[in-house]
Amino acid sequence: MENGSDLLEWLGPDASIRVFSYLEHPADLVRATVVSRSWRQFVIANGLSKSLCTKLCPEVSYFSGIKEITPPGTVQLDESNSTTEWRNHERDHKIYTYINSFLVSTEGATSCISYCIGASSTDHFPEESIENTLKPTEEADWGSSYWSSVGEVDPAVPESLMYMLNNDLAFVDEIMIRPLQEIFEIRDYIYSSKFVRFKLGHSKLPITPAVFNLQQSHQIADENYVWTYISPQYPMEEKNVLQSFKLPRPVLCIGAVVKVELLGRVLKHDFDDLFYICICDVQVRGRTLLPLLAADFSETVHGHGGGVLLKYNPMGYVESDQKWRPN
Repeated sequence: MENGSDLLEWLGPDASIRVFSYLEHPADLVRATVVSRSWRQFVIANGLSKSLCTKLCPEVSYFSGIKEITPPGTVQLDESNSTTEWRNHERDHKIYTYINSFLVSTEGATSCISYCIGASSTDHFPEESIENTLKPTEEADWGSSYWSSVGEVDPAVPESLMYMLNNDLAFVDEIMIRPLQEIFEIRDYIYSSKFVRFKLGHSKLPITPAVFNLQQSHQIADENYVWTYISPQYPMEEKNVLQSFKLPRPVLCIGAVVKVELLGRVLKHDFDDLFYICICDVQVRGRTLLPLLAADFSETVHGHGGGVLLKYNPMGYVESDQKWRPN
C-alpha cells in the first residue's frame, strides 16, 4: 500500500485475481489474508482457497455441494441474503484452507485399512485369502500368512486386491506392499508382480463389512465404482521387503475404497508351470479429515444423481444412534 491506497483497488478485481492465481503454496494465501481486512475479504469473497485447493488436489472437484451439520436444537438466525452469502463464503474458506493444510504436511500418517472387500482370484481359499495381507509376519516365507492368486499360463493376466479404509475422506500418501518369498530346496521364489497401480474412489452400491468369502470377488469389478484417482504404474522389485510406493502428491480418497492392481507375473512355479502372484502384507498410509469433514454418498449410492456432498461439522460433532457427542 502506498499513500493509503490499497493495491487491490489500484489493480482492480480481475487483475487482482490473476495475481493471486500465481500463488502456489497454501501458506502464501493464508499470509495474504492477514495483510489487511480488505485483502482477507477479497480472498474469501472470490473463493481463492477453493481455487487453489482444486488446482493442487483435483479430487475436490467431485464435490457437488456442502452440507453443513449442526447439533439438534441449534437456533437458526434470521439473516439477510447478503449476510448468509458472506457466512457461506467464510465457511467455504475455512473448509478449503483446512484441506489445503493436509497438502503441505504428511504428519500423522498411519495405516488406515479397515477391512478387505475382495480379490480377483484366490488359489486356496480360505488358507490363502486376501485377509492374510492385513496380518503381516516378521519374516514372510513358506508357511507364513499370505494371499495367493490362482496360477495362470499367461504371465500378462493381472490380479487385484481391494480394501476399505477406516474413513470415507482421507489423504493417502503411500501404499506399501510386500511380496511373498518361498524358500524351496536350493531356490528362492519371489512371487511379485512386474508393476503395481492404485485406484482410489467410492462404490456405486452400499458396502458393509462381512465375513469374507470367495463369492465376494465380484465386488471388485470396475463398473461398480467411481475412481476419483488412478495412479501411474510403479515397478515392483523382486524382493521380500515391504516396498513403499509414494504417490506423486497426497491424494484425497473420496469414498474409502483402494484398489491395488498387480500387473504382470514374474515367477513360473516348477511344479505346475503356472505363473503366480503372492502378497503377504499391504498397508495404506494416510490421514483422515475427521471430525471436521466427511462425505455424504446417499444420493450417489441410491442412483439419484447429485454427486458427492461434502459434510461440514463446524462443532466437531458426529452423529451416532440419534445422539450427538463431541468427537
